[in-house]
Amino acid sequence: MTALLAIICVVLLAVIAVQVGKVTELAGKIRGEEEVQEQTNRMNGSIGMIFMIVFLVATVVSAFYYRNWMLGYGPHEAASEHGMSLDYLFNVTLFFTGIVFIITQILLFYFAWKYQGKKDRKALFMPHDNKLEIIWTIIPAIVMTFLVVGGLDVWNETMADVEPGEEVIEFEATGYQFAWALRYPGPDGKLGTRDYTKINGINALGQVWTDEKNMDDLMVDEIVLPKGKKVRVRIIARDVLHNFYLPHFRVKMDAVPGMPTYFVFTPTKTTEEYREELSKYPEYQAPDINEPEKMLWETFNYELACAELCGKGHFSMRRLVRVVEEDEYEVWLNGQKSFYLSSIRGTDEDPYKDELLDFEIKERKAAFNSAVNKARAAVEDSLRIIRLENVNFETGSSTLTPLSRYELDNVVDMLNQYSNMTIEVAGHTDNTGDAEANQALSESRAKIVYDYIVARDIATDRLNFAGYGQDRPVDTNDTDAGRASNRRTEFKILTQ
Repeated sequence: MTALLAIICVVLLAVIAVQVGKVTELAGKIRGEEEVQEQTNRMNGSIGMIFMIVFLVATVVSAFYYRNWMLGYGPHEAASEHGMSLDYLFNVTLFFTGIVFIITQILLFYFAWKYQGKKDRKALFMPHDNKLEIIWTIIPAIVMTFLVVGGLDVWNETMADVEPGEEVIEFEATGYQFAWALRYPGPDGKLGTRDYTKINGINALGQVWTDEKNMDDLMVDEIVLPKGKKVRVRIIARDVLHNFYLPHFRVKMDAVPGMPTYFVFTPTKTTEEYREELSKYPEYQAPDINEPEKMLWETFNYELACAELCGKGHFSMRRLVRVVEEDEYEVWLNGQKSFYLSSIRGTDEDPYKDELLDFEIKERKAAFNSAVNKARAAVEDSLRIIRLENVNFETGSSTLTPLSRYELDNVVDMLNQYSNMTIEVAGHTDNTGDAEANQALSESRAKIVYDYIVARDIATDRLNFAGYGQDRPVDTNDTDAGRASNRRTEFKILTQ
């Protein structure tokens, strides 16, 4: 109903405008064309002058009124070191271009009023004026020279890359429709190599897993940066043109497919410090429409946006950015998990799925040695049993899995270290299936472990093996977890 009424109003206004036009045309014919034209010129000139005054006043007043919402003014001073230089250059440029803008608008409308068409007035033609041309060539040239030289100075400062060996935090932002893939280096401080041919549903960046630098890289959902530390951003696009835009830090750089770019900047205000600055201004004391229980200054966050129209999902590329103190940044960074270890390790994507990495070998050996020391210090026989947590077999068989060899090598190292130690290797199963079959399987698995150790030059009189089938459960056989716990290989220290 509202739409219908609006359409009717528009139609009526159009009819009225047509009728007014017809009446004006008739009046002109009665009074004479020249008189009507002169009256129209006077009216247009006067309206133009009124419009000019209202327009210029509104421009200045609105800029003053909204100054605390605009970047570079009020609470929105740049939150990066280089940002202050950019804001200064912007203000200098605005000063000179603003003067030209105001003068141009005044002259434009003044000339339209002053030299309006009148009867018996003739136009003055000036095909050439050397003095005037020199003035409007030299003055802009001088102003532009200072602006360009100042701009180049700021550009060179802003776009300078880091020096070799300079301390810097580097992370990578890859734009794609419609999100950002954010990658931080792990403890090694280096980002691993990429190969676009390896991009798939799991490996969104095409990371090369044979490059050890990739193994500790972190994939995160937000950008977290420490205050006062230089940051270098690698900027990449995977499909179409995107733009890496951090407005509060005055950082803006295109992400171009096939052409990696970068930006270097140093944050100078934490998120909390920026909020505190906003809280001093009445404009930000109003409730947030999305969180009415909080004020606007309390809900403020730095953000990463894509400043290119990269498709219909462009809006969803917004990401949060947090700037914190250095110690809080370190806590956050240490709490992140390696993408390789959490999502790739042990899958078909992993080129090392059938072997352990150096740090894993060390971790498992340390855990094994701790268990051995605890067992050697125990008095009760039940506490002198050590479960081989990382010795596993193929389902329903006595074939060792490839990674079991690392744990068995730890047993060999232990027997070589403690030359008087003797042990019994024992195999156990759950109660699934036939008891006799389970007994045979447990014996076979214990024998395989025994043979592996003996083949590493450990004397046969220092160990024996036994299978106990399903007779010695350590957990319930009524649950999957319990049955998994009962399927085990262990050894008992007999003498040491």
